Amino acid sequence: MKKRIIAVAMACAFMFSAIGCSKSGSQTENSQNQNSEIRVVTDANGEVTIPANPERIVDLSGCSDTLALLGYNVVGTCNSSGYDYTKIVSYLEDTLQNAQVLGYSMSETVDIESVIALNPDLIVISKTQQKSYDQLSEIAPTVMVDVEQTDMKADMMKIAAVMGKEDDLNKWIADYEAEAKALGDEIKARNGEDATYLSFLASQNSIFIYDIAGLGNFLYHDLGLKRPENLPEQEDVSLPVVTLEGLAEINGDYFVATATDEDLALLNSSSIWKSMDTVKNGNYITLPADPYFNQGYSPVGRQKLLEEIRTFLDENK
Repeated sequence: MKKRIIAVAMACAFMFSAIGCSKSGSQTENSQNQNSEIRVVTDANGEVTIPANPERIVDLSGCSDTLALLGYNVVGTCNSSGYDYTKIVSYLEDTLQNAQVLGYSMSETVDIESVIALNPDLIVISKTQQKSYDQLSEIAPTVMVDVEQTDMKADMMKIAAVMGKEDDLNKWIADYEAEAKALGDEIKARNGEDATYLSFLASQNSIFIYDIAGLGNFLYHDLGLKRPENLPEQEDVSLPVVTLEGLAEINGDYFVATATDEDLALLNSSSIWKSMDTVKNGNYITLPADPYFNQGYSPVGRQKLLEEIRTFLDENK
């Protein structure tokens, strides 16, 4: 009888132990499943399975700032300076302070070894890096977005759609556009509703005109300022090029000129530049090419432009 009681007790103990182990195992499994949740998304290359909540993103597409705005941790980025591919462009230093620079987003070359070393759980590329798609896909799930760089909002939406964050992005865009419109209205109140604005990059005796992208899109779309007459049309990401004589024919009331120190010196030495009414009237500003060449293409960059213009207006009331 005593042996039977002991046997039953041992059986019960074993049963409860098994139940306990089973419960513990189930909890572990649930935890693992929670950490490995996935989503099937459609990108520019078709359907791809990605983590539902990626924690280490390597972005080679140039959309690191959008990913950061959506709350993601970017550990590798190609949002580098257009004049120094080894450093993060200055207006993103705070936003991407923990990200390693992996090159320039407009470059087809990918540093595969550096990507591997960052141990990403998601990689984001544009069509510029599509030749490396297969190699990158072996490292981590890889999505490819069709970034056109002529419509910032559309490019941001492509990223948000892949990540399932459209509502979050729409909120950011609405807040940004309201702030930009208010600032544009103030500028028009100061300078007149019909005043025209022209932004360009001076580089090696050529003038690259911003229109539907970059600083041009910021001025005309975001701030709602007026285009000058004779503005050359921009069809894609390539900026239209004119000579200094061609710049004089565009005849904007206000200029925003970006240039390196060397290019600015060439501009200031030109008799054509000095003869323009806009220049003679002092209705222009000059900005360093680094970072302003890139800044108009970035949502965070445009936020900072609003802050800079607001400060300028407040100081010059």
